[in-house]
Amino acid sequence: MAKKETAEAAVEQLTFEQAFQQLEAIVAQLERGELSLDQSLELYARGQRLAAHCAQLLDRAELRVREIRD
Repeated sequence: MAKKETAEAAVEQLTFEQAFQQLEAIVAQLERGELSLDQSLELYARGQRLAAHCAQLLDRAELRVREIRD
C-alpha cells in the first residue's frame, strides 16, 4: 500500500505540463503493444492517475479564470 501512496503523492507534485507529457508517453507505449499484460496494466493505472491530476489542475485553472472575470 505504501508504494501506491508514494506513486500517488509523486503524481500530485507534478505540474500540468509534466503530468501531460508523462501521460502522452504512456499512451505511446501502450499503443505500441510491446508490453506484457502486467506492465500494460501498471502503466494504464498510472495513466489514470495522471489524467485525473491533469483534470483537477484544469478545473482549478478554470475556477481561477472565472474568479478573475467576475
